[in-house]
Amino acid sequence: MDQELTPDLEVRHSNALTNARFEFSELQMDLFFFMLSKLRKSQSSLVYQLNIKELSLLTGKKYDFPYLWQATDGMMSRVFSITTGKYPEQLSMFQRVKYLTGTGIIEFELTKHILPHLYHLKDNFTSFGLSAALRLTSKYAKRIYPICSQWKDLGKTKRYHIRELKTMLDLIDDKPWEIDIKEKLKSFKDFRVNVLDRSVKQINEHTELHISYKLEKVGRTYEYITFIIKPQALATPIPIDLAGTAQSLSGVQQSHFDNAARVLDELRITDAKHRQTIMSSAAHVAEVNRYNHDLKTGKVKASRNAGGLLLVRLGLVAAKPSKAT
Repeated sequence: MDQELTPDLEVRHSNALTNARFEFSELQMDLFFFMLSKLRKSQSSLVYQLNIKELSLLTGKKYDFPYLWQATDGMMSRVFSITTGKYPEQLSMFQRVKYLTGTGIIEFELTKHILPHLYHLKDNFTSFGLSAALRLTSKYAKRIYPICSQWKDLGKTKRYHIRELKTMLDLIDDKPWEIDIKEKLKSFKDFRVNVLDRSVKQINEHTELHISYKLEKVGRTYEYITFIIKPQALATPIPIDLAGTAQSLSGVQQSHFDNAARVLDELRITDAKHRQTIMSSAAHVAEVNRYNHDLKTGKVKASRNAGGLLLVRLGLVAAKPSKAT
């Protein structure tokens, strides 16, 4: 019998996996977190089934087959780069993904090498809230939340080198055999705004942790970061029923839903995929209305592309790098 998915259900995996180098999209992270909630120590099979309707009820998002297929296709090819002891490893998590057509169920078969990082964890593991993790919309917030959860009992994380954190988030591709190091969000301002500040904001709004960070310079360059962590009260999330999401969203006032749709029209956000993603998520709808308020009150400045800035804040598109001065 499946474990009941209560709002305060905790999931766990090894610290090595918390600190591994990998990149998942928002949807891939949701599937990964949901799969963690299904793991059973007593189960001998490596096959686990995920009911996507059940995931929808937890996240308030509607999942269409093409996007799920694209997400799981990417998950099959992802490699987790971890270090346990003195030897680095490259691990694949899945052997196979199978869609049980007509049932709304996706079947994942794990690899045997990933099992020590998911089962029988007596120490050196990270635990965090499933519901809180699913409510985060930034893929970077979904990574930084477990990182901070690993250190929550101490009140602060270890002192990370900025390069180390970027590598964990797969923002730096520093393969030893390549001369040129590939780096995303090379500008520190872009990294701070689009990764650090957005993640802190979402984690503080949607999880039981209240975090901030301290930066340290070496000379004139920021080189180190420490996250400061405090517990906070977390309101019980409202269960969201996706029935009828084309017209309204359960758990969201009709006026708020309608206003968000009008804002998307005003900002000329017409892409069907983006609109569906936004309007099927209670968190996204709330963020659209918050952004609109901030825009009208001058808290947000968007001199050119206000719609593009909203998509960046929602984590649906990447920010353009700042021009060098």
